[in-house]
Amino acid sequence: MKNITKLLIAGLVVLGTSVNIYAQEATQISKANSLDELLEIVKKARTAESALNKRRIAEFRSARNNQKRLLDDAIAEEKRVQRRTEQLKAQFDANEQKIAAMEEQLKIKSANLGEMFGVVRQVSLDTSSRLINSIVSAQYPGREQFPDELGARKELPTIKELQGLWVTLQTEMTETGKIETFTGDVIMGDGSRQATEVTRIGAFNLLSDNGYVVYNPEIGAMQELVRQPDAEYTSTVSDYLDAGSGVAQLAVDPSRGSLLRLFTQKMTNTERYHQGGIVGYVITGLLAFGLLIVLERLITLTLLGSAIKKQASDPTPGNNPLGRIMAVYQANQDLDTNDLELKLDEAILKETPKIERGVNIIKVLAAVSPLLGLLGTVTGMIATFQSITLFGTGDPKLMAGGISTALMTTVLGLISAIPLIFLHAIVSGKSKGMVHLLEEQSTGLLAEHAEKGA
Repeated sequence: MKNITKLLIAGLVVLGTSVNIYAQEATQISKANSLDELLEIVKKARTAESALNKRRIAEFRSARNNQKRLLDDAIAEEKRVQRRTEQLKAQFDANEQKIAAMEEQLKIKSANLGEMFGVVRQVSLDTSSRLINSIVSAQYPGREQFPDELGARKELPTIKELQGLWVTLQTEMTETGKIETFTGDVIMGDGSRQATEVTRIGAFNLLSDNGYVVYNPEIGAMQELVRQPDAEYTSTVSDYLDAGSGVAQLAVDPSRGSLLRLFTQKMTNTERYHQGGIVGYVITGLLAFGLLIVLERLITLTLLGSAIKKQASDPTPGNNPLGRIMAVYQANQDLDTNDLELKLDEAILKETPKIERGVNIIKVLAAVSPLLGLLGTVTGMIATFQSITLFGTGDPKLMAGGISTALMTTVLGLISAIPLIFLHAIVSGKSKGMVHLLEEQSTGLLAEHAEKGA
């Protein structure tokens, strides 16, 4: 492309030169005064034009020769590159054959080593997974990096690397049998990190002054439990940490924290109570109301019983049931025995409602409470079946949680009914005994009146 451009430029230069020559010839012809001068001018012009044509032909021949040389050079370069390409291709094919042969030799020579490499790789990956989940990593973090890299490697391990894997396994085995105290960051309930003194019990549990601590392998940090286990377990932690020597009892989680996490999901009695909902609150209100009635009746009947006992030994009528019956007796001593009996029966009937007041209410509350509990259970089961209809039976926790909530109202109903039944029996027996005492005293007064009449 560059050579063609050069030829075009040369042609334009020659053409420009010719134009200039013809322009000069025309100017000279116009200045000629005779035919001889004109002939001379024409001859000179022809001579100049002939010289110009020769020069142009020479330039074109030179350019043609130059282009031929360039073409020959390009053809020669192409042949050289083609020969080099064929040589490289042959060398590449030869290298491929050498690599295949060497790989085959390596496979033959490393047959046993290949099996060992598979075992080492599997052990390395298992060790990495075990170290990630190990409680010991809370004290010594980052130990899983070496076996993880060794398991991901595709070439055979070196003797030094095998020794390093053995040391890692031996270290984990040794640390699982130790009880050590160290200081580390613990994520508290509010999300903050706090440097805390932690005691590691082998590979099972982590203890602090606040109770049990768990290790979260996902974030590689220790966490405070949202809720500690029951007091029967946490009390052993403080006793163990305070024990300087000797043997101390300690509750250990053999699942390395799984059971402790389950304890955090365990509901307290207060949470279970609130599961009963409105029905549970109503049952609690009925129980409280029934207990108030029982308390009032017991106090009243106790005071009345004491007053009746005192009145039995005092002939002067007082302000108590027996005193009022004695007043009726003294006011109607002039009547015959039958009429006096009617008067005394009437007086006893007037006192009986005051003595037995509230007893039937306690009985009704004791009967209604389990019925309300059954109502809450039925409504809770309906809600559970609706959840099953919407979400299916794939989640057993959903079904178990709904059934537990439904049965809580039954538990509350029984808790309310059982003590009310016993208390009703006590209050009823006490009131009936008091009425029986009044009837007994009334019968005695009638007998005394009959003896006087005789």
